[in-house]
Amino acid sequence: MINEKAIKDYIRREFKDVVHVEIKKLGQGVQGAGFLIDIQTKHGRNSYVIKGLFPEGLEHDYPADRAGVFLLDLDEFKNLPKHVKAVDVLAEMEDGSIKSIGGGREYYLLMERAEGRHYFNDLTAFSKRAKLTNTDTEKIKSMTSYLAEIHSVKNESRHLYWRKVRDTIGHGECLMGVFDTYPDGTISYEEMAEIEKRCVDWRAILKPKSKRLCQIHGDFHPGNIWFREVKSEDLRVKSLEVLNPKKRDSKLVTPVDFVLLDRSRGPWGEAADDVTALTINYIFFSINHYGKVQGTYLEALKLFYDEYIQKTGDAELLKVVAPFYAFRGAVVANPVFYPDVLPENRRKIFNFVHGVLNDESFKVEKVNDYLATRNA
Repeated sequence: MINEKAIKDYIRREFKDVVHVEIKKLGQGVQGAGFLIDIQTKHGRNSYVIKGLFPEGLEHDYPADRAGVFLLDLDEFKNLPKHVKAVDVLAEMEDGSIKSIGGGREYYLLMERAEGRHYFNDLTAFSKRAKLTNTDTEKIKSMTSYLAEIHSVKNESRHLYWRKVRDTIGHGECLMGVFDTYPDGTISYEEMAEIEKRCVDWRAILKPKSKRLCQIHGDFHPGNIWFREVKSEDLRVKSLEVLNPKKRDSKLVTPVDFVLLDRSRGPWGEAADDVTALTINYIFFSINHYGKVQGTYLEALKLFYDEYIQKTGDAELLKVVAPFYAFRGAVVANPVFYPDVLPENRRKIFNFVHGVLNDESFKVEKVNDYLATRNA
């Protein structure tokens, strides 16, 4: 479970006058295993324990999960009386070497700069025209093609599928966490709990569907989708950069190419997560402009679902979107995120959430029925 050679190399770098290092396993529990490190130096002997976490279950699935646990340990062990002290957090690198990542006050992500215009610009412009333009249609087709491509990469882990469903309801960045940021009086605590409990009921419906687990973006909303001009001489480019190397090749792309930002909450999940993250905005923007879903927004919503299901063959998607729409509905109805939404339009979003949660399958043609009244 641990790289003994790399850890011994780290000890010899960090401790002066090391004569001998010995590592042996102490034991293991449900979450991980512990190892004793005996260090003999010219000045005497010191003993330490190194702990590792098993990489599946209990939200330890990804390396970042495990790093977060240990960084919190490093910060907090010292603050509780009579608790053993944590010395450092160690990272094993791609080349097998060990280095320290402990002791930081804060952490930052450095990334490439994106160029283009985010899709919110298009959603705003929809209200100014009677029907979608060719460019609007091509953008929707390019997004559905992209999602169909990445969602075709499957994973057999039942646990990771269950985690995605659980996180959508209970994660601090998802439904319950978003509700906890609401100002008092937006909706009652009782209605929040009603939505949360209905989503828990949906867990039982989705749990048997773990074979749907696929590669996802995880936050496929308009602010994270930046469209850019593609010059004619640059149309032949590398295909979608998916995790499966066998799917990387050269294809002809449309002049409405886009770049994505801020992939979130793990690489594996439910396709409905990405689909609802985007399509809730056709509903949301239309409500804010017209009080219902109509015109170009309804056209876009229908086109998106038609294109995606035609490309994937995934008609079952409509039977699993409900709790994901509940989460995304809570996001767009949040007055902290969108303070200018009229109270009556915010109410329609909550009606939509109730309506979708209480229907066995999402039906695009019923979208305005979902908005009309609260179906408790």
